[in-house]
Amino acid sequence: MVMNNTNNYAKKLYDRAIELNCLKFGNFTLSSGAKSSYYFDGRLLSLDPIGSELISESFLKIIENYDIDAFGGPTIAAVPIVGSMVLQCKIKGLNLKGFFVRPQQKSYGAGKQIEGKITSGMKIATFDDTVSTGNSLFNAIDTMEDHGCKTQVCMTILDRNMGAREELKKRKIPFISLWESNEKGEIKVSS
Repeated sequence: MVMNNTNNYAKKLYDRAIELNCLKFGNFTLSSGAKSSYYFDGRLLSLDPIGSELISESFLKIIENYDIDAFGGPTIAAVPIVGSMVLQCKIKGLNLKGFFVRPQQKSYGAGKQIEGKITSGMKIATFDDTVSTGNSLFNAIDTMEDHGCKTQVCMTILDRNMGAREELKKRKIPFISLWESNEKGEIKVSS
């Protein structure tokens, strides 16, 4: 049901990713420390005007199916997506807040780890541009939970199928990806 709402966006987004050369092959180390023969550069897509619009429209379509007060995810990947989504919310008249979560609390300024007007008790959607093991995603979920918020759904552009989906299932958090890949870097639009 949810993917029918986003499938067209996901296909257009994939085409845009190809145009922008977002998928690279070679030897890469992922943020999880795992080695990979391919790399998806999600920032090329989320910082592109067309890509940004397609991502935010896709994620907002998913959020329509949940009772959500706010959305966001880990820095750095979530920051441009959050910015695009809050603008879309303003245009569409949606009363949703954006946030992002640092890996750790700042030691300067206001000392925040969470940026955004977020209060305890909010129901949230949490996302990252790419998910492998999900370490940065889980840090954001856990930090927001410690703040008194509850993740209702997780989203990503690309699920690398490296364990995050299974952990989210254990936590009973729905997980929706626009695309999925295998260990060879072959990407397909999720169905």
